[in-house]
Amino acid sequence: MNVPDSVAIDAVSGTLSMRWPDGSAAQLPSAGLRAACLCAGCRKLKLDGLWSLSRADVKLLDARPTGYGLQLVFDDGHERGIFPWVYLERMAKGELD
Repeated sequence: MNVPDSVAIDAVSGTLSMRWPDGSAAQLPSAGLRAACLCAGCRKLKLDGLWSLSRADVKLLDARPTGYGLQLVFDDGHERGIFPWVYLERMAKGELD
């Protein structure tokens, strides 16, 4: 498991910034993270064709380490999804659809 050395949130944009041990870095926008939520509720809505990002300006407020990833808290009240480190790394590399 590749865990970042540092994780920070830009207070203005809500962008999640990460830096890995190999020196690579990434910035992930709040709306992209919110749309990529893996929680059961969001997955069900997506499978049923009912999910939509209600606000393009959604902001990331907090990132709580959980051991294998981050629990992300958004200003729309959503905080149920845990984003595994490997998932965040793949997002940063553009490897997810």
